[in-house]
Amino acid sequence: MADIFHLDNELPAQVDFAEAPPEINEVLKEGVVAYRRDRDAANALFQKALAMAPEELSTYFCLYKIHTYMGGLDYAADIAEQGLRIATRQAGWPDDPAQWPARAASHKGPGRFALFTLKALAFIELKRGRPEITQKHLAALAKADPQGEVGWPVIAELAQGVDA
Repeated sequence: MADIFHLDNELPAQVDFAEAPPEINEVLKEGVVAYRRDRDAANALFQKALAMAPEELSTYFCLYKIHTYMGGLDYAADIAEQGLRIATRQAGWPDDPAQWPARAASHKGPGRFALFTLKALAFIELKRGRPEITQKHLAALAKADPQGEVGWPVIAELAQGVDA
């Protein structure tokens, strides 16, 4: 997904949130637009969407993304982990990413979301100064997505730079 929180213009018409119900899609779009001028309002809109549909994965993406940007890494990690649990359950995968299917990157929907969210968690943990957890997440991603389709090799390179 493009970095919709840092677009210069109004929200493009093509940005939508997968198969989110229309009412959730609208609230999330409003939150993305609000993020540019009022991050608290954006957070409130994303929290509203979460309350309306706690199983909707797009809401977790929006929340962990903005809180990471704002430096709220503890909350970003918590909300990403919640979304990850829901995604793995929806995908029918084990809770432990080390046990996810090999070459899972070809999966769509909740499986793909789980991979992207684990990548986000690797980045968040790197920023939190927790390299052992970062490496654990990266190892699981290397197995589930050996081609790096969800972009985790970038996080691995960043982690190598931190370790050096």
